[in-house]
Amino acid sequence: LAMTPSDSRPRNQSALSVPVYQVLLSLSDQHMHGYAILKDIEDRTQGDVLLAAGTLYAVLARLKRDGWIVTVGGGGDVGGDSRRQYYEITTTGTTALREEVSRLRRSIEMAEVKRIFAADG
Repeated sequence: LAMTPSDSRPRNQSALSVPVYQVLLSLSDQHMHGYAILKDIEDRTQGDVLLAAGTLYAVLARLKRDGWIVTVGGGGDVGGDSRRQYYEITTTGTTALREEVSRLRRSIEMAEVKRIFAADG
């Protein structure tokens, strides 16, 4: 997915990748450092999504470059380490996340119309 530094994603743009979506979702309600993001994703998805550290930091760098997240002061959690970089979602990142959630909802609605979830019989 090619992200642009614009204020919003164009409609009909392809879906966010799983790592991008999960990172933005993790940061949607609090700032976190990298390891906390990894743990949040693992816990929230019950282990279905496990990001390698290299993948996470590549995603974070891209999101930061494109203005979807920013780094903020350290020590935000109990016993926080001021040497860690903490990340926070921006308005642009929140907009992209909301658009993705809307896209996912529309997709589920289309599947429901087609009775994809209906029991056989």
